[in-house]
Amino acid sequence: MKEGVDTMAKDKEQLQLTPLQMAEQISVLADKLQQAGRTDLLLHALGVPLLEELRIEAAKGRLSRLTITRDFRFLLTDYGNREIEMQPVHKAVYLLFLAHPEGIEFKNLSDYRTELTRYYRATARNMDLEKVADSINHLTNPLDNAINEKCSRIKKVFSEAMDEYSASYYIISSHTKRHVSSSSRIWYERLKLITLPRELVILE
Repeated sequence: MKEGVDTMAKDKEQLQLTPLQMAEQISVLADKLQQAGRTDLLLHALGVPLLEELRIEAAKGRLSRLTITRDFRFLLTDYGNREIEMQPVHKAVYLLFLAHPEGIEFKNLSDYRTELTRYYRATARNMDLEKVADSINHLTNPLDNAINEKCSRIKKVFSEAMDEYSASYYIISSHTKRHVSSSSRIWYERLKLITLPRELVILE
């Protein structure tokens, strides 16, 4: 009976801790696990989703805001307004993925054809509409390599503007999402997405 009362008292004490006090406790325990060589247990305790959130939080201080101007110039605001120069088609692809933080599977790009066309027509105002339609056909064809080529080019220009770690937040990268149905069937979504926190994106 006494053990039960002691446990309840400890639980109540834990609930009364401030966030700062809880953080200090976690820091002490994390240090002890590291000293014991058990970072595996630390990883298990935190979990991969939380680690990814912490990774993003840690990166925020190093990442620049991305300003997209009315005439579709892409500027790294906190890097001296350095411009990321891309062709209209690359900008259209980027705007599409920026608008879908949940990610898109390449094989489903045809579902976004209308939206992608709208972005392309906005970024390439003087381009012949037939050429726009032809480019969209290539981009949304799952048997065509055009979308991979465009993403590679986007990765290149951002990688030239910053270190590899920071660039990983701006490029269109891969993310695998695991699903389990009620019948215990497992399937995966091979998503492509931009992980840059959207509060760092400024759309004029």
